[in-house]
Amino acid sequence: MTKARERYEKFFYTRREFLKTTGNVAVTAGIAGAGLNLLASSGAFAGNGIRRGAPLVMPAAGGTGQPSDMPNIIFILSDDHRWDHFSCMGHPFLETPNLDRIAEEGVMFENTFVTTSLCSPSRASFLTGQYAHRHGVVTNHTPWNNDNATFMEYLKTVGYDTAFIGKWHMPGKDLPRLRGLDRFITFTKEGGQGVYYDCPLIIDGVETPRPGKYITEDLTDFALEFVRRPRTNPFCLYLSHKAVHFGFRPPEHLRGTYKGIDLQLPPESNTFNTYTRNHMFVGAPIPMNTLYRGYCETILSVDEQTGRLIAALEDINELDNTIIIYAGDNGHSWGERGLYDKRLAFEESIRIPFFVRYPGGISRPGRRVRDMALNIDLAPTLLDMLGIPLPDEMQGVSLAPAFQDPDASLRSSFLYEHFPVYPIPIPGMTAVRTDDYKYITYHNNVRPEELYDLRNDPGEKQNIVNRPDVRGIRSELEAELEQLKRTTGYRYFTRG
Repeated sequence: MTKARERYEKFFYTRREFLKTTGNVAVTAGIAGAGLNLLASSGAFAGNGIRRGAPLVMPAAGGTGQPSDMPNIIFILSDDHRWDHFSCMGHPFLETPNLDRIAEEGVMFENTFVTTSLCSPSRASFLTGQYAHRHGVVTNHTPWNNDNATFMEYLKTVGYDTAFIGKWHMPGKDLPRLRGLDRFITFTKEGGQGVYYDCPLIIDGVETPRPGKYITEDLTDFALEFVRRPRTNPFCLYLSHKAVHFGFRPPEHLRGTYKGIDLQLPPESNTFNTYTRNHMFVGAPIPMNTLYRGYCETILSVDEQTGRLIAALEDINELDNTIIIYAGDNGHSWGERGLYDKRLAFEESIRIPFFVRYPGGISRPGRRVRDMALNIDLAPTLLDMLGIPLPDEMQGVSLAPAFQDPDASLRSSFLYEHFPVYPIPIPGMTAVRTDDYKYITYHNNVRPEELYDLRNDPGEKQNIVNRPDVRGIRSELEAELEQLKRTTGYRYFTRG
């Protein structure tokens, strides 16, 4: 019996027992959001840096518990979009009204992080609810394991129409065999990174040229077609953009929007940062100002296309019956400490946007949650909201308690990991981040340890690891890091 089959049988057995215990009426009412406490274990993963949270209690929706009464789900994932590049975050010139709307009419988890700041590992973590060392996609060159389960596999079992549209970007001889998908549209050009213009798409297994198409708009067109289909089931759409990855090419009508504007990059940033410190291995050398201007103009297109999707939901009267989540797969440094790109454990690299809009399940919309959330929390959150038992292999926690309770606690610390890949000269590392501190270690001590006081030094400019007055704090963080590694089953990969 394959691992996938074993896992699937275990899930169905768990669900059968769940149905027996609670009764069909309670289950269907819970799935419809009728306010029953069906998952008392929501968020209760004490002992690995995670605080115990209140159980999920959804407000009454007045439904019958049939599939047609369950909310639709749209998860929009962008590439390299860091947490502070939105007008709602006070960016000096970016205008993102459609993305802002998701946050302003929902809840913003303003301290959300990835467990590995790199495209492929992070994307696999969103899908599986697991750390990279668990799902196995540890670098952009490590293939996806078809035994992995995605949250869409579980949603299919409760009646969802499902689609994955966009960037997959996990290598292998063939495209993955994703169970539970009705529609799979992706691309393999440029090693799965795709290109901004004329990018061929693989549409349900058939490679199809797309001449004259701009990729963010093209993917949104397919998303709109899926959303607008007549149906009796709820849908789950996973819309995974190429933008705003390196290349940073906006559509023609947005090109030059920020020409001549003061980009207000960090004081330590300069045009030539991208020519130094081995940044040539991650896409440079191109002048920093040129790259950043293209990055910001490309973000405008993501916002514009998100607006089209929201408008379509309004047109078919499904906007308020749809859970909309927007996130980035990792952050990006733009000259802070003279750095460019991601991978390292600094805030610019690991911190991401995470906005959730769902009027039927969020109290006091417009709130910001300060507790730390992670990319591995997406999958358990969605399953928890639908009353689906959380599989043992998911390592994240449900964020759903924070939708209703402004004081809900999520976690007190988390593990960050990065694995080396040739020829990029960034070593393997692990780190622990708490509300107040960040402690970073490098494999085989190839770089000195680092410790930052995030309350007093949010820019992480002063490494205080050798200060005598923080020896006790350092010891506590060392112990916490080792505890997180043990409880998550951490293992080191020498290469990906």
